[in-house]
Amino acid sequence: MSAFGGRPQAAGTVAAVDLGATSGRVILGRVDQSAGTLELDHVARFPNGPVRLASGLHWDFTGLYRDLTRGLADAFRRDPSVASIGIDSWAVDYGLLRGGRLLGEPFHYRDDRNAAAVERVHRRVPFEELYRRNGLQFLPFNTVYQLAAESAGPDSGAGDGGSGDGGWLGLADSLLLVPDLIGFQLTGGRFAERTNASTTGLLGVHSGEWDDELIERLGFPASVFAPIVAPGDSLGALRPPVADELGAPAGVEVVAVGSHDTASAVVAVPMEASSAAYISCGTWGLVGVELEHPVTSDAAREANFTNEGGVDGRVRFLHNVMGLWLLSESVRWWERDGETIELAELLAAAASVTGPVAVFDADDARFLAPGDLPGRIAEWCAEHGVPAPRTRAEFARSIIESLAEAFAGAVRQASVLSGVDVETIHIVGGGALNELLCRRTADRSGLPVLAGPVEATAIGNVLVQARAQGFASGSLEDLRALVARAFPPRRYEPRAR
Repeated sequence: MSAFGGRPQAAGTVAAVDLGATSGRVILGRVDQSAGTLELDHVARFPNGPVRLASGLHWDFTGLYRDLTRGLADAFRRDPSVASIGIDSWAVDYGLLRGGRLLGEPFHYRDDRNAAAVERVHRRVPFEELYRRNGLQFLPFNTVYQLAAESAGPDSGAGDGGSGDGGWLGLADSLLLVPDLIGFQLTGGRFAERTNASTTGLLGVHSGEWDDELIERLGFPASVFAPIVAPGDSLGALRPPVADELGAPAGVEVVAVGSHDTASAVVAVPMEASSAAYISCGTWGLVGVELEHPVTSDAAREANFTNEGGVDGRVRFLHNVMGLWLLSESVRWWERDGETIELAELLAAAASVTGPVAVFDADDARFLAPGDLPGRIAEWCAEHGVPAPRTRAEFARSIIESLAEAFAGAVRQASVLSGVDVETIHIVGGGALNELLCRRTADRSGLPVLAGPVEATAIGNVLVQARAQGFASGSLEDLRALVARAFPPRRYEPRAR
């Protein structure tokens, strides 16, 4: 069946595995496009986070896989008719395989091993050229820099990327990004889904394929990179032992979705026109517009905007803002001595703060690493001659105001750089629940904000699977119309500042 034409064959159910930087979920999605219904059933939620080992900051992939398969088993017990499984996660991080065996737990993108690797990459390929080739904004944890650190081996602070024996990368026969690595464990197939591969820095921004010349110049082994697949492609059926463990019927397949979680989230942004901007707001705030073609101008590079792959060949032209990590990590720091902070109460107190609060640069690199973020905010304020917040409520309000200003500024930049005349802003993800953030973003941008759906990533995951299974049909605009009916957004009008 064509992805863009015809009528859906029937209603059906699929399972979405949605993995974020702090938690993962398994969600059942039931789609009946003819009836205009889209329902989510939350089956399982489990924690996810970094583990500091002697070698650095890693993900507990083994524990994550255990938890998600337990969730999938619960899903099949709840609804044995599940037709397929789709997996999305955060970007850039990967696992190395040799002979099907994982060579250690994947590194966490916040590990500090990448600092020296950035210089090694840029010595071989200057950033200006790199941007023309891959269209990606500079982020020190992009996969291309991680691989330069990886190829230097255990002593990754020394040597030149790609030199010597290739380090750990030289031992591997496959490199798979996190969703693809999970897909391999489930099916045995080794593939690289295009939207997530576009975040590596090694995919051609115009071709959508691996840039073999760039890979060779950086000294990476081309043989480790898996074949590219598109959202909607089948990754294969569950391996029989996995199907038995999950209690799944024989032949249930894993379908490639927009496996970069933002790619799935953008599918579910209920945009009615190309004049809208979106903010996928969770740990990160991804602020941008959807385009047909990438923008790789000098101005876009200098503004640090990125061109990432979207579903159906669309381009996500966006800028990464630090996001609600600033708030969640501050709360974690305050709670380190055993105190419990209720986020709703903290935000209510923040909304009651009167008078001006510090508006700091939310993109400052000092806020990237875990730790004492309130102390770093105060440090930034002292360096810039701005009165620092004094109470937790003031810190929270300062974070919200700083994020709202960063969001508004990124929307303005996206509009200028892309030529899109932005008239509305959609906020999806967890940030859509943050009324203060939505309201202040509307106020600071001077544009209406439409908030929701909260579960945009899971919804986008479900819809791509549903279309592949014949439970839905049409273009992204048709799928978004279904989202708008099922999850009407909340509107915030801008107020005079």
